[in-house]
Amino acid sequence: MENQYTPPNIWTHDTESGGKWASINRPVSGSTHEKILPVGKHALQLYSMGTPNGQKITIMLEELLALGKDAEYDAHMINIGEGDQFSSGFVAVNPNSKIPALVDHSNEVAEPIFESASILVYLAEKFNALLPEKGIKRTQVFNWLFWVHGAAPYLGGGFGHFYSYAPEKFEYPINRFTMEVKRQLDVLDKQLAKNEFIAGDELSIADIATWPWYGNLVLGHLYDAKEFLQVDDYTHVQRWAKAMAERPSIQRGRIINRTWGEPWEQLENRHNAEDVDKVLALKLK
Repeated sequence: MENQYTPPNIWTHDTESGGKWASINRPVSGSTHEKILPVGKHALQLYSMGTPNGQKITIMLEELLALGKDAEYDAHMINIGEGDQFSSGFVAVNPNSKIPALVDHSNEVAEPIFESASILVYLAEKFNALLPEKGIKRTQVFNWLFWVHGAAPYLGGGFGHFYSYAPEKFEYPINRFTMEVKRQLDVLDKQLAKNEFIAGDELSIADIATWPWYGNLVLGHLYDAKEFLQVDDYTHVQRWAKAMAERPSIQRGRIINRTWGEPWEQLENRHNAEDVDKVLALKLK
């Protein structure tokens, strides 16, 4: 094998070989600069970016609003490409420096919540929606919520990194993660062959957690890999992904904290429903 890499006795951090995200990735935690997070007028303050993980929470919040819940929120852009996640304010909310992070100011003491699955469960329980209260239905939702929480890093950090972001294309990691992503799509396809939604016959936080990754992927919105992965073969995932994409909560949530794409797909910060309405109206024009 040509150009075979031989690991040194002791690893050192080399930012020159890390590709697109090398300038922000580092082997230590903690803040790099002092900056206070903005706080809007609503009890729920979201600090995020419109990546798949970020979309989970904005879609959830928009779905709760559509259900008539008192879930109004401010969504503040955390530009991970610029290192905003390493500000002192953000690290105080999430010591792991990953988006999304949520702060609930509705109680006497503000509650910080991080990790997308934890935020989804918190919101579902707070508003009594999209998560069965007990029994096997609740367990099934958790089964699939935790499945995607463990599976998606293979899609994003594995396949997406080596197929789209790595400074060079290498056959072994691309093949390794492609095989796993296709296996995951097959798992999901077989589950959706038996159910309208992922955990059964009702929409749940399992669907909201999964669509930003696998829905975007099979609809051709992620990594430009639709043909490479032959995603049209997964007919049940396609059916589910397209049906989900018709939901207003998906159409609204996917544009929030986003600064790329078409003009009607970009809303850097969200403070009220009208902010979203104005951006989506650009598509009609």
